[in-house]
Amino acid sequence: MSRPFTERVADPVAELALTGDLASPARMTVSDLLAWPQHRVRVSFECATSGIQHHGFKGPLLHDVLSAAGPVFDPARRKDRLRFLIAVTGADGHHALLSWAEIDPDFGRAAVLLAVSIDDTPLDRAGPQLVLPQDRCGARHISGINAIRVDGGYTSWT
Repeated sequence: MSRPFTERVADPVAELALTGDLASPARMTVSDLLAWPQHRVRVSFECATSGIQHHGFKGPLLHDVLSAAGPVFDPARRKDRLRFLIAVTGADGHHALLSWAEIDPDFGRAAVLLAVSIDDTPLDRAGPQLVLPQDRCGARHISGINAIRVDGGYTSWT
C-alpha cells in the first residue's frame, strides 16, 4: 500500500515594506539587506519581561538602507531632514518611532541596525530586527519588522 505524497511547504520568507516619503519605496527581505555593508554589535539591554539580555547582532545600518530608498527631503537644506520621522512596525504589533536626526551622521549618528542575524542565527524567516545599541532599555528593539514608514509631513506647530 502506498502512502500519499505530502509536499512540505517551506516557511515563507519574511518581508518588510519601506513606504512613505521615499523616491523608491520597496519591499525587502533579509536576503536583500545582505547587499549593504554589514556591521556587528554586541548589545546588552534590559527587557521588562526577561531581565538583562546579551546578544550579538549583524546587519546594515538603518540610515544606509533608508538613504538608498531616497527620502524626499531637500539635501541642500540640512535642517529639512529634521522634520522626518521613522515609524517601525513588527509582525507582533510592536512599534517604535525614531527621528531622522537620530540616525543621520550630521546629527545623532546612532548606529541603528536592521539586524539580519542574532547570535549568528539568520533571521530570514522571522524578519529583520531593529537594534538600537545605545538604548539601555530594549523596548525599541523591534523583532520581525514588517514595515518601515518614513514621514516628512510634519511641519511647525505654530
